[in-house]
Amino acid sequence: MPSFSTEVPHEIGKEQATERLKSFLDQVSERYKGQVSHLGGDWNDNVLTFSLTTFGFKIDGTLTVEEEKASLEGQLPFAALAFRGKIEGGIAKELQKALS
Repeated sequence: MPSFSTEVPHEIGKEQATERLKSFLDQVSERYKGQVSHLGGDWNDNVLTFSLTTFGFKIDGTLTVEEEKASLEGQLPFAALAFRGKIEGGIAKELQKALS
């Protein structure tokens, strides 16, 4: 499966960034309720392992919060490869909002 990734810098430290992002799935679910379904994830310290379905594509990934950045890596089905840039950009935008 093709992969995707994005990084978002922040200046609020790992603990505060993690706390802000713990509600990230709920925010995404609410904001994109017509486009995203089957959204779920589990936190283990500062790492979120998640999955979601959007436009019929299942996406799995990991969000890692570090002291000065949040990094997201995931797997896309081959059929969604043409949308990788849009997916990466959309996720980065949402992460920036959550961390600002």
